[in-house]
Amino acid sequence: MVSDKTPIDGKEYAIDDHEYPIHKPELALLSLSQANDSLKPIIPLEAATEVAINTMLFEEFRNSHNVYNESPVANKIVENYLNSENKEPDGHCLSVSKGRFEKAYKEVYGHLFYQDLPDSMASRFHSPKQVFDMLYASASDTYQGWRSLPEKYRGKGNAGAIAYAGMGTLIDSTGIWGGALKPGALMQVWRYEEDYEKVVQGVNVKKLDPYGHSFIFISYVCNEKNDIIGLEIADQGFQSYRPILPRDYEVWWAVNLSI
Repeated sequence: MVSDKTPIDGKEYAIDDHEYPIHKPELALLSLSQANDSLKPIIPLEAATEVAINTMLFEEFRNSHNVYNESPVANKIVENYLNSENKEPDGHCLSVSKGRFEKAYKEVYGHLFYQDLPDSMASRFHSPKQVFDMLYASASDTYQGWRSLPEKYRGKGNAGAIAYAGMGTLIDSTGIWGGALKPGALMQVWRYEEDYEKVVQGVNVKKLDPYGHSFIFISYVCNEKNDIIGLEIADQGFQSYRPILPRDYEVWWAVNLSI
């Protein structure tokens, strides 16, 4: 899964288009022959009312102290999203999430984050920028360049790349559903754990066609007992029109920004 068509290491990886979804309670199943998007809506999507008990409205969230944390970049990501007139811009999920991160970082620090990547990120095969982009895109392959990257950060997408750069703290599924996420955290998820494990070890993604998604955490959704039952997210429109549920994916990773 990659974020755009730009070659990262001289190769051009396959692309998931993540086409703009139709906002209906249920989405028809897509076969591989019907779409280029590897993020297939194979999960029945019930009406949002099933999970939207006590959902925090955006205007309420805008005024909540929970918007703000110690990361000015995370705060800016959320602020930009809430103030945006186009919260569902279509396009590739990786490009959209990365664009929001890049924009916020530049507004806070005055330059792109690439300028601040540590030299220690470089591998025997790639520069720090190339390593960051490969991890961000989960650009798995069978060649040794991918496998030379730290296994701890492979397959974790934006979360792995940003954590490896020293710009945030990795949060696993236990932390995510235990309430540890902060607004503006970037997330990478996988529908099937088996796919995730193959991506980590190195696999031909064109043959695997992994079901993954990249987005930004906005707020928790709670029920009347204040139990966490879902996540409000910002993506390109594929799933942000309804809360994300624990059953949607088997593998969850996030990064709370520290920059």
